[in-house]
Order: sequence, then C-alpha cells, then structure tokens
Amino acid sequence: MPWRECSVMEEGLRFVARLLEGEGMSEVCRAFGISRKTGYKIFNRYQDEGLEAL
Repeated sequence: MPWRECSVMEEGLRFVARLLEGEGMSEVCRAFGISRKTGYKIFNRYQDEGLEAL
C-alpha cells in the first residue's frame, strides 16, 4: 500500500489529538520525530489559537 501524503495541518491535528487522548508528550514527539520543545510549541499554539494555528 502506498504512503498517504498529508498536509502539515493534518499532521498537526494528529499530533494534538494524541496528546488530548492522554498520551505523553515524550511518546508522541518520539513517534512524530520531533523534539519535546517543538511539541510543546505546537501544542501551546493550538491551545492559544485553535485549529487555525496548526
């Protein structure tokens, strides 16, 4: 099966959804291949500005 391409926003939504479901920041960041610093930046931006920020 070919890899499915997705937009940056879709990727951000998946990231935030996993955090909202209760997964830990370290685990989610590891799965997405980003640093915790970047993960917190994405999540905080989502909390402050909503979906448009992703």
